[in-house]
Amino acid sequence: MNGPNLDVLVVGAGPAGTALAVDLARRGLDVRIIDKAPHAFDGSRAKGVQPRTLELLHDLGALDDVLAGGGVYPPLGIHLGPLTAPWRMYRVRRATPDVPYPNTWLIPQYRTDRALHARLGRLGRTVEFGRQLVGFTQGPDSVTATVTDDGGKEAERITARYLVGADGGSSAVRKQLGIGFVGSTDEQDRMIIVDARTTGLSRDRWHVWPGPGGRFVGACPLPDSDLFQWMVRLAPGEEASLDEQQLNERIRSHTRDRRLKLSGIRWKSVFRPNIRLAERYRSGRVMIVGDAAHVHTPAGAQGLNTGVQDAYNLGWKLGQVLAGADDRLLDSYEAERLPIAASVLGLSTAKYEALSAYSTSAIRRGGDESQLGLSYHGGPLAPGHGDRTKTLRVGDRAPDAELPHPGADAAGRVPARLFDLCRGPHFTAVAYGTRAAQALDRLDWAPSGARLKRITVDATDAGIQTFRRAYGPTGDTLLLIRPDGYIGHIATDDWLNTTHAAARTMTPPKGHTDTNAFA
Repeated sequence: MNGPNLDVLVVGAGPAGTALAVDLARRGLDVRIIDKAPHAFDGSRAKGVQPRTLELLHDLGALDDVLAGGGVYPPLGIHLGPLTAPWRMYRVRRATPDVPYPNTWLIPQYRTDRALHARLGRLGRTVEFGRQLVGFTQGPDSVTATVTDDGGKEAERITARYLVGADGGSSAVRKQLGIGFVGSTDEQDRMIIVDARTTGLSRDRWHVWPGPGGRFVGACPLPDSDLFQWMVRLAPGEEASLDEQQLNERIRSHTRDRRLKLSGIRWKSVFRPNIRLAERYRSGRVMIVGDAAHVHTPAGAQGLNTGVQDAYNLGWKLGQVLAGADDRLLDSYEAERLPIAASVLGLSTAKYEALSAYSTSAIRRGGDESQLGLSYHGGPLAPGHGDRTKTLRVGDRAPDAELPHPGADAAGRVPARLFDLCRGPHFTAVAYGTRAAQALDRLDWAPSGARLKRITVDATDAGIQTFRRAYGPTGDTLLLIRPDGYIGHIATDDWLNTTHAAARTMTPPKGHTDTNAFA
């Protein structure tokens, strides 16, 4: 598909770019995704997937592979001379009806990438590796990109209605747009990171050997493998050698353990704290997501998760605008996501800086990192003056809940998960109470773009306790849940008119028809 019939060209096939391609493909849109690398990424790099990201992977259909390829984080083992002090960085939490995936998931990035690539394949799309963007031009209705194959030969011109740069911290898309990337890179603070087989070390701990001046050596066992991810924080001016023999000597010298041996290094890198945020996320028909828009320290496992959630926010908006919604809906992508990235950058930077002081705050992980509490309240799609419930405002994450299964008898019914009912590219409207249900029945919905799934909750049913606790209705309430799982509107009165008004900002006009309506 080389002509203007292509809806979106995605540049970069890491987690953010592939998540976006998956979301667009399941909407029936014409999408291509290219990556200049010759093959998929092979390293463990961003190895923590947060609870909110697990929820969106459930929606996108990639969660089973991610859960199968990882596990909960092991406790730390902090080596202090002959002693090893245990420390649980993450408290293992039980799933609850409103939070089905409560724990940060340890999984090497290459498995997360492949889970998303596999899901894309099941949707009939594949990543085009060895394809490099060398430039693009924008017109009033399209973007034309010039792409070469591996080696710079056989240039192809690809015309799409939109282009999205998910091509990393050195993004060619961001640079051509001239978007500033504000922040700093500390060239003196370096960390060697390698994935290697290791002997002489137990796999039931994330081992850490502190050193002077904030230096340390760490080794985290990667699930379902014989690999550890090793981290060696260097002193200023110290040579960053990636030679296997020299790495073994460096690690043994620091740990004073001659039994340790690294071999079969699978991936290696030298990390420098690069803390930057793009000045804007959109220029005309071109947008940036993930590391192209923000780069973080590794502390707190925030970068990959923030990038994937950028894609999740942008995907449904692109789908709606391509189906005829007002183009200003795309402006809400930057308005919602840039402040989130700024906040997350502050969190991860504070965690990283605390490493030098060996503060417990540097290694303790809690609710801040989970990203479950992030909200778009007060943004362009979530005005601060709207109705609310006891627990939720417009712009908040829509929690999971158990509901009586439709059609089951009262004696033996199995609860349905609200997340399962919301799963898919559609909006979801939930009516609690008789009058809200009547309004939902009369709610008009645009025939093009994302469709609407209607759910009625009987306020007198004894089986909705988890819904009441999570959603906090105090009377008849109509809730509109966006395709990305955030509350798009709450109506506790005048249910029909206010919901119509909110929907108009996110849907094509009623008279617009499009054959690409997606369920």
